[in-house]
Amino acid sequence: MSRLSRANLKARESVFAGGPELYRGDIEAICPPNLEECVMAMEDCCEEAYEAQQLLRNGTHDLPRMTKILESQRVFLLIDEGTVKRYKADLIDEIEPSVNELIERAEQGLRALEKKESVLQTKVDAARKKPYTTAGILGTQKLEARRLQMLTKQRERLEEEVEALESKVEAMELKMLKK
Repeated sequence: MSRLSRANLKARESVFAGGPELYRGDIEAICPPNLEECVMAMEDCCEEAYEAQQLLRNGTHDLPRMTKILESQRVFLLIDEGTVKRYKADLIDEIEPSVNELIERAEQGLRALEKKESVLQTKVDAARKKPYTTAGILGTQKLEARRLQMLTKQRERLEEEVEALESKVEAMELKMLKK
């Protein structure tokens, strides 16, 4: 039990109840009992605060390690191979029609792009065979030259699209082969 709980708690009185003349310049003055009790109560408060701090420190010094342990929980679910195969088959049944439809659409798009490419290629070949002179170009020839440039750019763009579709088809075929 601390001295604070045993302290004589009276009504508030001045610490210097004996009067100021007792303490002026008197080296051998006696400390009044009220001041002595106040100092002892302050020491008790400091001791209680220190003990509370020690108790708190002892209770929480392991907190960082415990929070790390509690955060890193792992849960493992063990199932048999038959269940895995069943879920895999269900997933294949669910996804396979969509994948097949996408592959068919990609092949149709690829065929259409190949047709466009062949038409453009014949136009380019025909344009290369014609002599191209800039000196006597008429208005219709200028339009044809401009059209040829646009078709060339369109052909290049279509070739890039064909390459992209081919890579997608190959990726889908690899995916289907892995299953």
